[in-house]
Amino acid sequence: MKILIINGVNMNMLGIREPEKYGSTTLKELEKDLYSYSFELGVDIETYQSNYEGDIVEKIHSAYDNFDGIVINPAAFTHTSVAIRDAIAAVNIPTVEIHMTNIQQREDFRHNSFIAPVCIAQISGFGKDCYKLGLQGLINYLKQNSDQI
Repeated sequence: MKILIINGVNMNMLGIREPEKYGSTTLKELEKDLYSYSFELGVDIETYQSNYEGDIVEKIHSAYDNFDGIVINPAAFTHTSVAIRDAIAAVNIPTVEIHMTNIQQREDFRHNSFIAPVCIAQISGFGKDCYKLGLQGLINYLKQNSDQI
């Protein structure tokens, strides 16, 4: 089983950006933890981060026929990107949207996700644990629905 983990805009600033909201863990540290966790789960992962919407769309397109699932933290693109939403719908790969903070407790403009309607689930508010929760949930979903994939 192969899972693509995508991080959107400003996620490369983890550990620096608003540590009171996002913690002090850097993206590299988070990815290292995820690779260790994926080894425990017996799945292959690939991580990717970009601040550019089109690059994320291209990465989603490249996932077609190459990945069984996607975990995505689209970050601010959550609330603005029809392009990322449409890319996820186009490849039709089971996708989990995650957010480190609870977007429903933040500014009003963050309450709407363009991405959630094309995902199998959305997880938010558990900090860096959202990645592990999203990965585990996606793996469980894929195992339960393997005949449909």
